[in-house]
Amino acid sequence: MRLAGDRPQGTRRAAPQVIWVRQIRAQPREIAMNRRNILWSAVSALGAALGASRAQAATEAPPSNKLKVVYHLSDAEKVNFVLGNIQNHIDGVGGPEHVTIALVIHGPALKAFHWAQANPDISKRVGDFSKDGVELAACGNTMKAQNVTLTDLLPGFVSAEKGGVVRLAELQSQGYLYLRP
Repeated sequence: MRLAGDRPQGTRRAAPQVIWVRQIRAQPREIAMNRRNILWSAVSALGAALGASRAQAATEAPPSNKLKVVYHLSDAEKVNFVLGNIQNHIDGVGGPEHVTIALVIHGPALKAFHWAQANPDISKRVGDFSKDGVELAACGNTMKAQNVTLTDLLPGFVSAEKGGVVRLAELQSQGYLYLRP
């Protein structure tokens, strides 16, 4: 009877067993190297894709340094406050050439901009804003409710025919920041 480890005399341990043992010992290292190669390839491909998309975006539209802001005004008692904020905003960024501003007015606040009722300070500010390129949008629904047309409002207004809230959403979808003082 042979015991474990005994072998007949004159026989040698077979070489394939040694190679097999070496392959098992080398396998985890090879797996780790393959994982690193796969990971490196994936990261490289992702980086190339992001670089290509940024390059394409840069050629399509040059980045604008001008901040775009839309002010929302519906409260009649906040008219002077909001107009003051807009002027402070323009002054704070160094002039109208450094910012794009829109003012969307609806509800009771629109009455302050009726040509026949507007006080001289509001008329002057609206005229200045219009010259500075501020979009002055009056809600079409509010205009109908107040029975006024653009000719009844101070010069410089445009009609937000679909409504003031729709115009606000459109501007926000174009990258405007929303402010409601």
